[in-house]
Amino acid sequence: MPKATLPGLTLCSNAMLRRATRKLGQFYDYVLAPSGLKATQQGLLYQIHIGDEPAMGDIAAALVMDLSALGHTLKPLIRDGYLETFTDPDDRRIKRVRLTPQGLIKLDEAMKLWRVAQQRFEDIVGKEQAARLRAALDDIAALDFGIPPAAP
Repeated sequence: MPKATLPGLTLCSNAMLRRATRKLGQFYDYVLAPSGLKATQQGLLYQIHIGDEPAMGDIAAALVMDLSALGHTLKPLIRDGYLETFTDPDDRRIKRVRLTPQGLIKLDEAMKLWRVAQQRFEDIVGKEQAARLRAALDDIAALDFGIPPAAP
């Protein structure tokens, strides 16, 4: 246990996961800084891009967020001209989101930096351990803890 770790911290899975998440988030944010995006924003742009104009509710569910938190996260990306929202032509109750041409350019720029961050992470942690970590985290995200899903 590193000296900076509080003794009780190691007993709590949530505390240790949040600690690791902050550390890794700071690293990715640092590498992505030249793009002007945070790692969370880059990841969101990427998910929207590969999602083929996904519904906001689907994005929120996939990211285990509620719609208001997603909306808060999307606002600066919309303001900066990287994303736009629109009403689903088949169901006017559904709001969809897509990258603008400027968003595609920004995503390309950020993905180049993300690849650098990803490679550095795998160089430090090890490619196999990084893959196992992603698999374990995905398994945890899929667990049913008996709580209601995030509110729409």
